[in-house]
Amino acid sequence: MDLALLLAQIVATVGLACWLTTGVLDNLLHPTMNETYTAEVLSMARMRDEYPDAYRQVAHRAISDRRIQKFVFRCVVAAELTATLLLWVGAGALAISLLGVLTAETARPVAMLGATAFLAIWSAFLIVGNYFCYWFCHEGAQNTHYQMTLWGLATLILLAQG
Repeated sequence: MDLALLLAQIVATVGLACWLTTGVLDNLLHPTMNETYTAEVLSMARMRDEYPDAYRQVAHRAISDRRIQKFVFRCVVAAELTATLLLWVGAGALAISLLGVLTAETARPVAMLGATAFLAIWSAFLIVGNYFCYWFCHEGAQNTHYQMTLWGLATLILLAQG
């Protein structure tokens, strides 16, 4: 049972690491793909265009300054990069524990830090997105953020077993 649990923890941590690695690489190599949408959410542009009456009620929240929008995007990429590194180190530590070089009790907290960082990113997207009313025009993003939050939480719970 201990081996099966450890293997499940490795697979779950590697899954998060692989998924976030793809996102980080896209954000580093093709930043306009996501930075554009970050700016749209912060400026509430779609809401302003598609729901002008609702927008007027919360327009004071909009951030239209491109410097701030780009800074926020860079902060997101930095957080994603940090979480990705923690996840890979945690997955590696768990894998090494299979060889007896580390104990699983030593490796799990490292993987848990990565999973916690992953969870924090997607939770923050939900909270910040809620503030900028992104459910009006970015429902797909909200759903993705919700699913990633659940995935991170499930992995964190799995890692806490042992």
